[in-house]
Amino acid sequence: MANPQVLIVMGSDSDLPVMEEAAQVLAEFGVPCEIRISSAHRSPQRTAALAAEAAGRGIRVIIAGAGMAAHLAGVVASETTLPVIGVPMGGGALNGVDALYATVQMPGGIPVATMAIGKAGAKNAGIFAVQILALGDERLVVALGAFREKMAAEVAAKDRALQERPV
Repeated sequence: MANPQVLIVMGSDSDLPVMEEAAQVLAEFGVPCEIRISSAHRSPQRTAALAAEAAGRGIRVIIAGAGMAAHLAGVVASETTLPVIGVPMGGGALNGVDALYATVQMPGGIPVATMAIGKAGAKNAGIFAVQILALGDERLVVALGAFREKMAAEVAAKDRALQERPV
């Protein structure tokens, strides 16, 4: 996508079905993003370069998703001053708990905003990236308000349908 503002990076192509949730949210808000595969362990120099060069390419927020040892978000955060949002992937022997711990337990000074494990976390990462970008973009502020109103209306409609069901 031209002039991406958000970089979505994942450790493996197997993470794509989850990380597409973040990309879909960004697309709904009209925020251009770039999606890349780079591993903190299998391609550390490539990962470091992606993170270090991101701001110079116009990236304003990075979303990093990885499973198991999940050091991707931390490695990315160590190479940039941009906000980094970590998405732990489910799976593995510990069903994503290991990825959650690896992502959330960053040492003081290298922050990573950590979302929930899996698709809900990726979706929230996209929304959180939009919230960060909205600090300087009134269009996104308005779009976020409309998004929240739409969610509330959907809940109200579901409740009405439930109340109208015969017992």
